[in-house]
Amino acid sequence: MSDLIHVIVLGIIEGITEFLPISSTGHLLIAEKLDLGARSDLFNVGIQAGAILAVTLIYWKRIWQLFTQWRTPANRDYLLKLFVSFMITSALGAIIVLHFHFKLPETVTPIAWALVVGGFWMLGAELLAARQPERSEVTWRVAILVGIAQMVAGVFPGTSRSAATIFTAMLAGTSNRAAATEFAFLVGIPTMYAATGYELLKVVKGGGAAHEDWSALLIGFLVSAVVAFIAVKWLLGYIRGHRFTPFAIYRIALGVALLALMPGG
Repeated sequence: MSDLIHVIVLGIIEGITEFLPISSTGHLLIAEKLDLGARSDLFNVGIQAGAILAVTLIYWKRIWQLFTQWRTPANRDYLLKLFVSFMITSALGAIIVLHFHFKLPETVTPIAWALVVGGFWMLGAELLAARQPERSEVTWRVAILVGIAQMVAGVFPGTSRSAATIFTAMLAGTSNRAAATEFAFLVGIPTMYAATGYELLKVVKGGGAAHEDWSALLIGFLVSAVVAFIAVKWLLGYIRGHRFTPFAIYRIALGVALLALMPGG
């Protein structure tokens, strides 16, 4: 029973933190340090897939519109920008992670610093974006920089993919929070599906699937999907009239607490 509770808690953590700008990696690491159990790579991939599925369902109308009405110049332009952004992330990720094998260790100290630095960056980005004219258009500059931001978030655990992409979009010219968030989440869908597929293939080829607790994985997947659906729905409503400032403050406070309580952990 205790293991089932741990699985549910991990699914809840993944569902809440994957698309909120507070770092799912950091929170799952904290959960591991609090003895909720270190899980297999396949389990971690599975609960992440649940969160991705939730966001896909939330945006299914927008995705359907983009693909069925791609001949419309605006939709075709938006799709092309999503594709280019995704390809930039994929190419840079392949070079940096697969070729050079560069990635910071997923330990407390670098993640804590990423939380703190990212929190202050979010505060500054909010102030700078507020001084810009209200713009919802996604320019090519935004698309290119968001693609780079996704790669940076993948290389530096604790950065938060959603935080990196949303605030890069806002600083690059899409100052409207809702428009920046939509582009960041839509480009994140194929990126995260590709990353999940790659990790899944790696685990299966390595023989890890044979020893997997599939019932725990299924429960974690379902819990993550449901919680992520609720969390993202709430976030999309929240940002219509509020800034991301509370998330930035939370990141800074969590990062400082981790550095104080788990130094070198």
